[in-house]
Amino acid sequence: MKTTAMWGAVAALLVSSSALAQGNVPQAAAQTVQVVQSRAQNAALMKTYTWNERTEILVNGQVKDIRIDLVNFGPNGQLQRTLLNDQSAPLPGGFIRRSIAESKRKDMQKYLDGLRALLQQYTLPTPGAVMNFLDQATTTLSPNGQLVVSGTNVVQPGDALTMYLDPATKRIKRATVTTAFQGSPVNLSASFNTLPTGLNYMAYGEVTVPAKGYAIQVQNFDYVQN
Repeated sequence: MKTTAMWGAVAALLVSSSALAQGNVPQAAAQTVQVVQSRAQNAALMKTYTWNERTEILVNGQVKDIRIDLVNFGPNGQLQRTLLNDQSAPLPGGFIRRSIAESKRKDMQKYLDGLRALLQQYTLPTPGAVMNFLDQATTTLSPNGQLVVSGTNVVQPGDALTMYLDPATKRIKRATVTTAFQGSPVNLSASFNTLPTGLNYMAYGEVTVPAKGYAIQVQNFDYVQN
């Protein structure tokens, strides 16, 4: 799937390293100001880096595309990707079969665009979203000692967002989202790493839509400060 729009949708489906990974999450809503400041600091630090992003699309367990991009922030502050490698599954031969396959790709692209817009809201992109989440979230301790911050009905009724935090630094280590899109359950999971510079970023993320047979996997690696 070599269209720019498709890859823009896929890359944004997962909790991006410049969104949910932006800084520390506190245990109490009273510290929302610190959260906002920490997220802003991490976002600013992220803009000084270039890294590699590997995206893999699977449909019913079959790999349909593998793409590797060089990612950084442009002068306008927007993410920009430079294609390094693309391994797409070939379209079937024959005019009718090819037309059907191209139509399915367009339908998938449209679906992913809508799913991206929904999942973007789970990154808590505004101070208000952070405050609303922390106001109703509960904090517990996991068996391995991580702080678990969980909330439901975050974006739409019946959904859930859970963050697993390092108890010492309060930096996010893992996040999960369960929600629904167009009547189908959607699951998102992401794991995070922290560089010696303090940059907190998403190392691996996956979105699955079992009813559609879709799985989108993203890995971010080789972070180099400009």
